[in-house]
Amino acid sequence: MTLSSLWLVVLICTTFGVHKENFRTCDQSGFCKRHRNLQPGISTYVVQPSTLRISKSSLMVDVLNTANNVRFLLQGYGLQHGIFRVKLVEAEPIRERYEIPVGISLVAEPVQEELVYEGEKDGKLVFTLNKNKMIINVNPLRLDFLINDEPVTSLNAQGLLKFEHTRQKQGWFSSLGSSVISLLSQPFRESKKEEAEAADGAAEESKVEEVKTADDEPDMWEETFKGFTDSKPNGPVSVGVDIAFPGFRYVYGIPEHADSFALKTTKNTDPYRLYNLDVFEYDLYNPMALYGHVPFMVAHNEKNTVGVFFQNAAEGWIDIQSNVADKSLFSNLADFVTGKSEVPQTDTHWFFEDGIIDIFVLLGPGPKEIFQQYASLTGNTPLPPLWALAYHQCRWNYNDQEDVRNVDQTMDKFDIPYDVIWLDIEHTDGKKYFTWDGSRFSNSIEMLRNLSSKGRKLVSIVDPHLKRDDNYKVFTDARDKGLLVKNSNGNDFDGWCWPGSSSWPDFLEKHVRDWWADQFLLENYQGSAENLYVWNDMNEPSVFNSPEITFPKDVKHLSGRENREVHNIYAMLVHQATWDGLLKRGNYKERPFVLTRGFFAGTQRSAAVWTGDNMGEWSHLKITVPMMLSLNLAGIHFSGADVGGFFRNPDTELLTRWYQAAIFQPFFRAHAHIDTKRREPYLLPEENMIIARDAIKKRYTYLPLWYLLFHKSEKTGMPPMRPLWTEFPKDSLVFERDDSFILGDAILVRPVVDQGHTTANVYFPAEQMLWYDIDTYKLYHGGHEVTVDAPLSKLPAYQRGGTIVPRKLRARRSASLMYSDPFTLVVCLDKNGKAMGQVYVDDYHSFDYSKGSYALMELSFHNFKLENNVLHKGDGFSTKEWVERVIIAGVNTEPKNVHLIKSDHSRVELGHSYDQNSKVLTIRKPGVNVAEKWIINLH
Repeated sequence: MTLSSLWLVVLICTTFGVHKENFRTCDQSGFCKRHRNLQPGISTYVVQPSTLRISKSSLMVDVLNTANNVRFLLQGYGLQHGIFRVKLVEAEPIRERYEIPVGISLVAEPVQEELVYEGEKDGKLVFTLNKNKMIINVNPLRLDFLINDEPVTSLNAQGLLKFEHTRQKQGWFSSLGSSVISLLSQPFRESKKEEAEAADGAAEESKVEEVKTADDEPDMWEETFKGFTDSKPNGPVSVGVDIAFPGFRYVYGIPEHADSFALKTTKNTDPYRLYNLDVFEYDLYNPMALYGHVPFMVAHNEKNTVGVFFQNAAEGWIDIQSNVADKSLFSNLADFVTGKSEVPQTDTHWFFEDGIIDIFVLLGPGPKEIFQQYASLTGNTPLPPLWALAYHQCRWNYNDQEDVRNVDQTMDKFDIPYDVIWLDIEHTDGKKYFTWDGSRFSNSIEMLRNLSSKGRKLVSIVDPHLKRDDNYKVFTDARDKGLLVKNSNGNDFDGWCWPGSSSWPDFLEKHVRDWWADQFLLENYQGSAENLYVWNDMNEPSVFNSPEITFPKDVKHLSGRENREVHNIYAMLVHQATWDGLLKRGNYKERPFVLTRGFFAGTQRSAAVWTGDNMGEWSHLKITVPMMLSLNLAGIHFSGADVGGFFRNPDTELLTRWYQAAIFQPFFRAHAHIDTKRREPYLLPEENMIIARDAIKKRYTYLPLWYLLFHKSEKTGMPPMRPLWTEFPKDSLVFERDDSFILGDAILVRPVVDQGHTTANVYFPAEQMLWYDIDTYKLYHGGHEVTVDAPLSKLPAYQRGGTIVPRKLRARRSASLMYSDPFTLVVCLDKNGKAMGQVYVDDYHSFDYSKGSYALMELSFHNFKLENNVLHKGDGFSTKEWVERVIIAGVNTEPKNVHLIKSDHSRVELGHSYDQNSKVLTIRKPGVNVAEKWIINLH
């Protein structure tokens, strides 16, 4: 392919939207078809209880596939926090199957807890972990997980377990006798015959009427898609099993898909696909794969919340069926008329092209426990530097240093705060990363210094593809040291990306990741500085001239592993190495910032994520909420979507509404395609510019809350941006709702995402709850849906009664200038006149907090008294931050006096004002340090 034809392909893709024909459907994937064609029935996998081996926290037992006499080993573990782990592996594989090493998706080896064996009864092996149980049915193999003796999750309940054992393709294979073939080959079952035999209860006598050899079945040893042939030298090695959630109507998670938050049935569509891909202008509301994936699913009902994490790095698909959602309209009406109430159940079917079955079952029993359990496995989000939570200004591309200077100065001219400006691929010398275009960025150090003087940062893009150019030192160094991914013939893989002919470092190897990390040292990344941070794009990886625009599956890594075994972890290993490089550059003292497009379970430990190449359309604004909720549910807390949409030109109303919506989403960045019109916020018409500016400024006032929530995220695994059922788990009216969300436990947000709408329907959860408009403190009662006014200047957002939210209201041009600014405490009282909250402070940029150098305060309001109690204050830690104002909403009568009692017991009378109409009391200038104990009394 010539460079001009490459650009033609790119232009076509970016002009006319997603080309679905470039990506496989299930019918075009051999292993997907094989698993999906299985019919429910009696499983041929049988436990051999006489082989049971038990230790204090684990079990091992042999499993036999009676259809072909292949043996497997079932391993079970009890883990800390109420988690069961189940692994199924071949007993005697002819090659080692890939298992993800600890330190990639799992942050560490999980801590085991005592697993009590209760014995065998009626063909069942019973194990207890605290109050939870795992029951292994012997014949056929089935695993049931119970909370308080109530089944909540089952494996292989439908008999869809299929583990394609390793085998060799031999010319002499077909000459063997049919009896030997029936032992060695994978069965080809007739579902009707099996179902009939199952009804007779004779599973172990089940026979297969028709047996085919592996050579006879299509797509087993070679597969072709769009002219690309996958050699598949190891043959069929896929694994799959059904996972049922009895009692659950709704399941969530398995990002990334541009779909509703509550996952839909796939009865009439393809399964949800899990395969990291570069998808231009992705479609909405379908199960197509996108840039990153986390194989983690959560089921929730009024009683319990449970989760399943299927640790596998290969391509996966997940079918979802529901006995409620899959019913016809007539059936649902009939149930309503007759009064029938069928117990809901969601059945899922997971299958992966390679690897093993390695499943973690998280038994909650509530949402907060699920988040803690998942974080204990894959890790937490480290606290970002404060500036990273502020506003980021980006486009492909800011042309040169003068362009950067003009944008920076014009943002200041229009009084629009921002903290980071970004440079896309055009800033480099011919798409060679770690370089600068000498004609356009001749003095990058000066540019970085000018930004730093205002407390601002710069992010440059560094993609993993290296231009194959003998004059490009990074490439030649990687090539000469043997660090590059190989093709199926063992030569350095040569594919096409932005620079043209490119090669890719093999990030699966630690020494390669260490080499990559060293490229970010100031002496290696010439022209960089300590206020430069990094954006890893195209790291799925994206390969323009390969099948599905990514690595061919038979590409080989330095270990000899095929890409098909490890594909979904490649992107994460890229950004982990980048994170390590920034850590090393800052002498392990300064907190890095890395943004990634591709991701996997565990990504949260080293990168923020954005949702890729979205479009400047109302539908793409609407999808941001469910996509963000899915990411936050799966541990990817520091995430966002391009404000305004990457492609196309949003109208002024859409862009204005997008700024409003994004201020309450974790990662806040505007970005646009190179062919779009310039749309920095100051270019909007004056009315819209003012609204967008006010929205951005509002984000800055809430930075103390964001910072507190990310502190809690690191400590507890709780997402900052949460589905409503996290805080209101028994309110079934919020289970399917994804037009709104709650920030922490305090701020209910319902963005306006429809063109021309000046009202919004807001559901306020919890009948006993009070909700206060964050701008006017107008009061709303829970348990009702209300149509509220939402003119263009208004974002519907409400603080929950009973919470105290820290804010900083002084206007600054960057977050880095806010470190010592005073706090305003917003107290919204519940029906009992109480409220609680916290304030967290540290130095906002270094890792000193991890050594205890921070202060955490708990605020409480009760009996007309606001108390500040210091929960933690590190030795030698101090802050200049003080309390400038206290706003208390829900005060029914004006107090006569307001007194401050300091830590030395001295008393000071404070000035105050009271609004009778809004019931808001404002206390002026308490003047106390936020990290000291004090009390404010109302009399």
